Amino acid sequence: RLFWMEDPTPAENQASFRRIREMTTTPIAVGEVFNSIHDCHQLIAEELIDYIRATICHSGGITHVRRIAHLAELHHVRTGFHGPTDLSPVTMGAALHFDLWAPNFGIQEHMPHTAETDAVFPHAYRFDDGFMTPGEAPGHGVDIDEALAAQYPYRRAYLPVNRLEDGTLWHW
Repeated sequence: RLFWMEDPTPAENQASFRRIREMTTTPIAVGEVFNSIHDCHQLIAEELIDYIRATICHSGGITHVRRIAHLAELHHVRTGFHGPTDLSPVTMGAALHFDLWAPNFGIQEHMPHTAETDAVFPHAYRFDDGFMTPGEAPGHGVDIDEALAAQYPYRRAYLPVNRLEDGTLWHW
């Protein structure tokens, strides 16, 4: 009784989704690495997935993600936007407002930010009893405390790289 099976194969291997769809009734979710509607067009148009996991800040902003949601709606694919802590509270605020608009909204992923991040980015959205609400603040409901942000200078970071024993890069 899985809610969904996420990324059952690398997203670039779209032909495999057809075989997976034939072998399971578990809903399939993919897309947090997609950058445009072209990345997910085949998966949506052929109804090979149940949830599109795009991210507003990685997929061309609200305008472009709206195009993805419109295509998905035509094919009974719901949204399940990516929402980990490596995305800012600004992205979460935008995603929540987008979710309220999307006629094919499915679910919003949410991982709480650190207390320091929440202090730098005061926001109106809340997570209570399994539900997120965007609050009543103007815009996307997220502000920035620039004086506090100055106490946390930017440090460049990279995602880990998976390698096989022979050193070959591998999808993580």
